[in-house]
Amino acid sequence: MPFESGPYLKTACFCEKVLREADGVLSIIRIVDRVTVTAQGPNAPELMPKTPYTVTALITLVSGSSKGRHELKMIREDPSGLKKDPAFVASVHMEGANKSQNIVISMNLNLEEEGLIWFHVYLGKDLLTKMPFEVIYARISAGIMPPGETPG
Repeated sequence: MPFESGPYLKTACFCEKVLREADGVLSIIRIVDRVTVTAQGPNAPELMPKTPYTVTALITLVSGSSKGRHELKMIREDPSGLKKDPAFVASVHMEGANKSQNIVISMNLNLEEEGLIWFHVYLGKDLLTKMPFEVIYARISAGIMPPGETPG
């Protein structure tokens, strides 16, 4: 079984941003696991238009008995099942014991279809985890306000 003695996955999430405080402690701001893309008006397209979206991913690994360099890689799988080139590749150095590595990744996504996107996270050749990110497309007819909005 991979990772029986480390490294161990401590955190894997998408968020708006990660703050690194003066004492080195991280704060995760606005965890995001879904986004709604909206199009308004009578000419709103039937299918979701390509939409840029920026999100931050945080992956935290704790060494355990693992020491040395490992390749960390994320591969995106779109709702259609199409897997794309790695969205992220980096080398991480594990120091053993309870020492951890925080990997903060700013991602510029091109959202092309609605549905569930999976980000497969590999450490070396082994699947470490899968991170879900859902895209919802909402067409809004003229004169109808989205929930929580007021005219003006």
